Amino acid sequence: MTKQVNKVNQSEQVFDAIHSVMHLYRARQLRGLRDTPHELTHMEYKAMGFFARRPGATQGDLVAHSGRDKAQLARLLKGLRDKGMLDAEADADDRRITRLTLSAEGRRIFDSLHDLGVQASGAAVAGMSADQLAQLQALLQQIRTNLETD
Repeated sequence: MTKQVNKVNQSEQVFDAIHSVMHLYRARQLRGLRDTPHELTHMEYKAMGFFARRPGATQGDLVAHSGRDKAQLARLLKGLRDKGMLDAEADADDRRITRLTLSAEGRRIFDSLHDLGVQASGAAVAGMSADQLAQLQALLQQIRTNLETD
């Protein structure tokens, strides 16, 4: 019984640590967003990242990927289009579907903000060896796999 209680306590401590690390990382990212003249929210940045990685994806694709509310994302994407960050084009086969890509300005801004994220993640793992990073990545992947198959 004691071994099981210790394992439960350890698992809670692991997730408390993961939560704390992500909170600090996101705070640093948000500080970076606030320190730029672009006036983007964290969710706008995340949506831009989605379309940076998947040019031509749809709002529905983003909904499926993020699990966010469709109406909330519709407002967010309209705001990004109004700011000139996203370009929209009707699908060639089905004109009811709108394909979204970063505009040239959206790409420029996303790339500069992404660089801030790269700096934050680099600072987070400073002093860790390549072996330690590989081990950490493997352990986190195992946690993800466990949660996805549960």
